[in-house]
Amino acid sequence: MSRDLAIDLGTANTLVYARGEGIVLNEPSVIALNQQSGEVLAMGHEAGKMIGRTPSHIVAVRPLRQGAITDFDITERMIRLVLQRAGVTRFNRPRTVICVPSAITAVEQRAVREAARRAGASEAHLLEQPMAAAIGAKLPIGEAVGSMVVDIGGGTSETALIALGGVVGLEAVRLGSFDLDAAIQHHVKRVHGIAIGEQTAEQVKMAVGSAWPLAEEVAAEVRGRELSSGLPRLVTITSPEIREALDETVQAMVDSVLGCLGAAPPELSQDLIMRGINLVGGGAMLAGFAERLAHESHVPVQLVAQPLESVVLGAGQCVESFDEVRDMFMHRPDRR
Repeated sequence: MSRDLAIDLGTANTLVYARGEGIVLNEPSVIALNQQSGEVLAMGHEAGKMIGRTPSHIVAVRPLRQGAITDFDITERMIRLVLQRAGVTRFNRPRTVICVPSAITAVEQRAVREAARRAGASEAHLLEQPMAAAIGAKLPIGEAVGSMVVDIGGGTSETALIALGGVVGLEAVRLGSFDLDAAIQHHVKRVHGIAIGEQTAEQVKMAVGSAWPLAEEVAAEVRGRELSSGLPRLVTITSPEIREALDETVQAMVDSVLGCLGAAPPELSQDLIMRGINLVGGGAMLAGFAERLAHESHVPVQLVAQPLESVVLGAGQCVESFDEVRDMFMHRPDRR
């Protein structure tokens, strides 16, 4: 008997929830390919370690960028590997609920469904990530009160105001954690004349990155390749320096939240003053982001208990009672 699966197909990470079992897979959304033979060499953590370290005939790529499929064939192959690791075979074709950004187009929605079906799913339903995150965070989405979720993912930032089981207001921008990493790379290159990779930029962000002044400012050493000489070089950067580098991207994310707040009905705005804004996603864990958002919105802001898993846990609750919640899905399966 096939298992129903919930899949959070994120730009940064892919998580899978199996009905009756919980989260069975949590891997980076990366696949390594041999360009000469077309062979898949690795996926997930193993492929992630290869980024920026491969010979010319091997590429480690993220098939999803800014919440959208950039390469349909590679995405299909990655989904197939994900389903295989979750125990799916050609004799065991599960029904799936796939979480996708609310900002994706109809063409992108169809591409996700097609990729899932070709990879081995018998049915592929789509569920918007903000709704899934609200369910996973155990917010009272079915009640006549407003709940706001801000999901800062790898490639998109989405703000949803939810009440009575539906989305009342929505704002989305194609900016996320990877854009923060890119801002750090650009800053180090422009100011210090050093080129650093994606993984180094992410480590810098986690070590000294912030969106709001810290109680105690910190510094970190960064190693990279000096552009003028091509030789390795070590520099020291501080948290105020990186905070300034991230400011433009962080402000765009905050403005998106403020736009959703500004369009909220008055009664729901009153609820938000009492209940606050809920942050989910890896990007929301940037130091000081909650404090900055609270300062600019004048609304309490809190990070949910499981910010990285909230989306897949919410979709998992849907697959636990699959037949009863079909109306929640963005699209019914295409049976052409």
